[in-house]
Amino acid sequence: MIKMIDKNEERVRRHARVRKKISGTAETPRLCVYRSLNHIYAQVIDDTKGVTLCSASTLEKDVKAKTAKMTKTDAAKEVGKAVAEKAKALKIESVVFDRGGYIYTGRVQAVADGAREAGLNF
Repeated sequence: MIKMIDKNEERVRRHARVRKKISGTAETPRLCVYRSLNHIYAQVIDDTKGVTLCSASTLEKDVKAKTAKMTKTDAAKEVGKAVAEKAKALKIESVVFDRGGYIYTGRVQAVADGAREAGLNF
């Protein structure tokens, strides 16, 4: 009997493998991306303290108002800009990008591009 491949389980394994090498510090926190079927979430995390410094998603009121008539990729870019603006308000200039086990294309890339446009370095 052939077993079905659980794509999310494979993604979690990839993410764990990458997380062995990538860690966010107070100087350069980690920008982590989670992509669900309809929404996208991004958060800036300090792994030394284990705290989330700021976050943004397509479910927030201000982002949701902007992205009502956009495609999911354009909405992801707005999420990247929103999380970058919140990080800049906390005086965070550079981050380490954590793609969450997803391939770096589409919505994940759009989050990174939006964050770069808003002034984050990585």
